[in-house]
Amino acid sequence: MRLHVGCAMWTHAPWQGRFLPHPLPPGERLRAYATWCDAVEGNTTFYATPARSTVESWARQTGPDFRFVVKLPKTITHERRLADADEELRSFLEAVEPLGPRAHALWIQLPASFTPADVGALAGFLRGLPGSYRYAVEVRHRAFFDDARSAGLLERVLAGAGAEWVPFDTTALFQSPPTSDAERDAWTKKPRVPRRSSALTDRPIVRYLGRDDTARTVEGWRPWVATVAGWLREGRSPTVFVHTPDNADALVLARRFHDEVRAQVPEVEPLPDPMPAEPLTLF
Repeated sequence: MRLHVGCAMWTHAPWQGRFLPHPLPPGERLRAYATWCDAVEGNTTFYATPARSTVESWARQTGPDFRFVVKLPKTITHERRLADADEELRSFLEAVEPLGPRAHALWIQLPASFTPADVGALAGFLRGLPGSYRYAVEVRHRAFFDDARSAGLLERVLAGAGAEWVPFDTTALFQSPPTSDAERDAWTKKPRVPRRSSALTDRPIVRYLGRDDTARTVEGWRPWVATVAGWLREGRSPTVFVHTPDNADALVLARRFHDEVRAQVPEVEPLPDPMPAEPLTLF
């Protein structure tokens, strides 16, 4: 029984020398992160398809049970809006192939302008994807959350393709006004949609955004602890990504979330012991 947890990135300046050794060469940073968490969001691929050699380095630094949820490039999802993107998709799939089983899901994040009227395009795109990967879709238009018919339409399309609906839970962030610069920035950029906690597959994926205050972050994820524990008891294998506006403590918070779920479901496998930030000495 596995619960995977992770963050939005594997390298972050506030972690260096505090949680992770510093300095570390680029080819060792993911390896160090993987001693803290066993999953990561592949956000960088949204901006550009990586070189295959880069992805081979990611694979070398992680074990086969590590999970990447890798975002499709914005040229496919936002610029071409899932149409006439065969060449871009082919290049992306060739680049990420070295991940092998680590590619837990290919993540199709759609813009807020993608409405229920566009679901037909998503259905056609999903039908054309290779069956060798799992797929996860994130939508941001309010109608998918406020209108039951729109939500049902999307669920039917996703279920037909065996794809998951990825919720991005920002309710804790928007519960009260921002209190830090990072929170103020997040208020202008993050989607303001209701919490959604239904799983469509045996491998649900959750993105949770808390606050820069740890207590408020932990309070905001309480419903997810119960939901994820329930999924595990049902035999599902969830992956949860913990964000905060500044992400300064995201590594520790992801492990804390794992611990809280494991307290309710003791059969869950523990995370590995994290690599120390300071070299071990004999004295």
